[in-house]
Amino acid sequence: MTVTQGRVVALDGVKPIKWAGETGRWLLRGEETGGLYSFFEVTTPPGGGPPLHIHEDVDESFYVIDGEYEIELDGEKHKAPPGTLVYGPRGVGHAFVNTWHRPSKMLCIATPGGVESWFEQLGQLLDGQGPPDWDRMQALAKQHHVIGLRPQGGPPGRRPGGGPGARPGGGPPGGSDGGLAPSAKGLETARGAGPGQG
Repeated sequence: MTVTQGRVVALDGVKPIKWAGETGRWLLRGEETGGLYSFFEVTTPPGGGPPLHIHEDVDESFYVIDGEYEIELDGEKHKAPPGTLVYGPRGVGHAFVNTWHRPSKMLCIATPGGVESWFEQLGQLLDGQGPPDWDRMQALAKQHHVIGLRPQGGPPGRRPGGGPGARPGGGPPGGSDGGLAPSAKGLETARGAGPGQG
């Protein structure tokens, strides 16, 4: 049994992590829960959110507290106003987009803990000048057991011109090679191909 210390955390005292237009604040990191889970708040700009992807070894729960999202889970899209909880188990494709006119917020739990390192490293990679390097993004995704294929056109669920780092007129950051969106082959191919292919 893992023994951890109790904690009291004020949101304003947590340094934000930024990636692809979103901001996360980790109230409990994996090392603070003995690796059991991570607990964090995500703020998503209008039209923003991640493209469809799969976590191979992390379960996520999303609880909307402000605004409105459209959350895709295993091929079905769901409206998610405040008070909605969506559970995305490992191995199941999911994505979300903020459909509100202002930033939307959700609370998230990821099990096991430690997913914050993925977001921190993704934020560092996307913070550079110019479009993101696809090969480096795929290598990082593989390291964190995240499956995403090279996009064909714009990420699904995005409004033209919206989303994090989107180019004017739509499409993923940096043209057709940005982000971790699936190709037209779909996520069945992604499950077999792994993050370095597609």
